[in-house]
Amino acid sequence: MRYDFEKEDKGPVIKKVVISLIIWFIEIAVVVGLAYFVANYALEKTVATGQSMENTLMDHDKILINKFAYVFHKPKRFDVIVFKQSDKEHSYLNIKRVIGLPGETVQIKNGKIYINNELLKEQIAIDDIENAGLAEDEIKLDENEYFVLGDNRNNSEDSRFANIGNIVSGDIIGKAWIRENGFSFINKLNIRKEE
Repeated sequence: MRYDFEKEDKGPVIKKVVISLIIWFIEIAVVVGLAYFVANYALEKTVATGQSMENTLMDHDKILINKFAYVFHKPKRFDVIVFKQSDKEHSYLNIKRVIGLPGETVQIKNGKIYINNELLKEQIAIDDIENAGLAEDEIKLDENEYFVLGDNRNNSEDSRFANIGNIVSGDIIGKAWIRENGFSFINKLNIRKEE
């Protein structure tokens, strides 16, 4: 007896092909949606400019910003953050280290930083500060303000100066996360050797 291929029911085969195509389109939509989310809401690239963050970050270092880092918690002391001041004229991104947290007082005396009148033990290798700027007197931070400094303390425009001032939480874009050239996590760079 010969089998008649013309009479075979092709319904199940067509159904499998249609289901496979639908699954394939859904997978593509999920991947495109995830890529869009990561590119627009989770990660961003920037380039360090100038010498204010040396020896942690050098001029022209390529930085990956974790924009999702502060969705569920606030910046911590010593985090390296990226911010853009909404009320300032310049359009470039700043990269600085968080020193003072909301509600604290910050003062620089004899080249050292004091938080709430207690000497701050630095985690990174830095020089004593030659110019205390506005922090020569105590600065009281509001509940949404941060005091930031560049790691190259004697060659940095930061919260000590009126053109930068205290950083409002709404101006923080994210955490400087990875240095792409010479790949490294930024929080692991320039750590002070135990004495």
